[in-house]
Amino acid sequence: MQETKPRWIYWKKTFHSKFQAGCLKAKLEENWHNGYELGPLVEIRKLRSNKYVVRYTYDEA
Repeated sequence: MQETKPRWIYWKKTFHSKFQAGCLKAKLEENWHNGYELGPLVEIRKLRSNKYVVRYTYDEA
């Protein structure tokens, strides 16, 4: 069985601080917390412009 790389979904907005991005990360993780689905993998990435972007993925299986 071949393992595939996750397909990342990027949030359309960039953030000036890691704190702002962390708030969105917490909100995305909490949204799935009590659901029936597996929760998403959420990451905060720093861009070259010293801004932050949030990306997430989920198990489609």
